[in-house]
Amino acid sequence: MSVATRNGIPLDAPVAPPKVVRQRRIRPGLLGLAVLLIALGGLGATFAVTSVRSTGSYLAVARPVEVGRQLTADDLVPVRVSGGRELQPVRADRIKEVLGRRAAVRLTPGTLLTPAQLTDAPLLGPGQQQLALGLEPSQVPARKLHPGDKVLLVSTPDTSASTETTRGGGTRFEATVIDTATPENDDVVVYLALAVRDVPAVVALAAGDRIALVLTEAA
Repeated sequence: MSVATRNGIPLDAPVAPPKVVRQRRIRPGLLGLAVLLIALGGLGATFAVTSVRSTGSYLAVARPVEVGRQLTADDLVPVRVSGGRELQPVRADRIKEVLGRRAAVRLTPGTLLTPAQLTDAPLLGPGQQQLALGLEPSQVPARKLHPGDKVLLVSTPDTSASTETTRGGGTRFEATVIDTATPENDDVVVYLALAVRDVPAVVALAAGDRIALVLTEAA
């Protein structure tokens, strides 16, 4: 170790000034922002965990279902949905409970099925009765009739050789389609809801093959 001297006399070494550490000033606004970001991060993690836990298998509509039609297995498909419980959809494991029930509203493909969209009530209104009308394919006014379609039953003239006076020619009866079926003989059976007062006349006309079906409004 060497010591600086002048004429043999040691000189006092200069003393370095102490370093002053400047303390950082914490801004209250930045502190509040940091706390907010931490809180939002915690909420995001909680939401993600909750969403994963609420994921379930529910029933969705696979193809269009008209009002009043009974549901079949081909109309539904199970889907995995995250956070769908708020909509109260039907769980996939309850499919047997909804098969055979009627659609209370038109069901659109890709939407979740809910209990409010289904009904067990018949399509018959007050003061109505159900009537089955057998028709040849050429007598059906549309390629396919759907439940809820509005139709008009029109009586046709009596072309028999009988001398009886033709009655009911051109008479009209309003009705609503409840369902349809196609037996093995390719005839079409249309189930109709019509006013009780019109049932006897329509039955008599149908027995004489003197009735025509006209579609007036599609469901």
